Amino acid sequence: MPDPSTTPSPGLRLGTRRSPLAMAQALEARARLCAAHGWGEDAVEIVPVTASGDKVQDRPLADIGGKALWTKELDQWLHESEIDFAVHSLKDVETLRPDWLTIAAVLPREDVRDALVGAPSIASLKPGARVGTSAPRRAAQLLHLRPDCRVVPFRGNVNTRLGKLAAGEVDATLLACAGLHRLEMHDTGHPLDPGEWLPAPAQGAIAIECRTSDDATRNLLSAIDHAPSRAAVTAERALLAALGGNCHSAIAVLTTHEADRIRLQAALFSADGRDRVAGEAWLAPGETPADLAADLLDRAPDSIRTLFTPG
Repeated sequence: MPDPSTTPSPGLRLGTRRSPLAMAQALEARARLCAAHGWGEDAVEIVPVTASGDKVQDRPLADIGGKALWTKELDQWLHESEIDFAVHSLKDVETLRPDWLTIAAVLPREDVRDALVGAPSIASLKPGARVGTSAPRRAAQLLHLRPDCRVVPFRGNVNTRLGKLAAGEVDATLLACAGLHRLEMHDTGHPLDPGEWLPAPAQGAIAIECRTSDDATRNLLSAIDHAPSRAAVTAERALLAALGGNCHSAIAVLTTHEADRIRLQAALFSADGRDRVAGEAWLAPGETPADLAADLLDRAPDSIRTLFTPG
């Protein structure tokens, strides 16, 4: 590791949302970058912004602009050179990004599973249980397994959602294990078996974006890029792109590594959870999941196919 006393401080500016989880992710990104280059933490200034997605909490994200509401302020700051790079939960980043932006690093991926809070398992939910979520994937998977349950639209940061649960607004809710771990809430909730309850594409992954033209920053960030995590999330996002998925699409994906190949398991659901189509593919380096996407859509009923717009 370089000697911090002889390594110049670059004075980089890292943009992030203001939510507690986003700030935890920014701190992790800064710590990893500074450790990789032997800098003191004052080498990277954290610059927070309140994202549009954090300002509106009473409607599902898909109804008010989708994932772009998590990124547009930070994108603007990058475009205007107000910050040098930005940190995101990759599952919240649009599949298609502007060419002038580059995902320069993907940090080591956290636990990809969802956690159920309020009950030990989906099967143990009481009949007619109210479950809080605004994620189409979570809602559809829940209704597929437990059509008797009622989905209650539920947004806000982790503490907000836990507060609504404690207040009795719902009987249970679903949260990402990765977010709970990063907030040091390891004992909150019951992780769901990913073999039965598939996670979201890129769940648990932190992405760092910078301007494509900024070679100096791209080179610095490459030091903390985790190749296995990048390969997995790249495959998942490529499947989402091939399917033409959007914020209304209920798609669940799980990747696992075996030697130099990736096993990609995916399931698509109708909005009400009644219909499900699943498949898998083994991808060698450089291969794309286009064939898997085509197969899923070919076998999907109209209730699912209409939620996707493949290119």
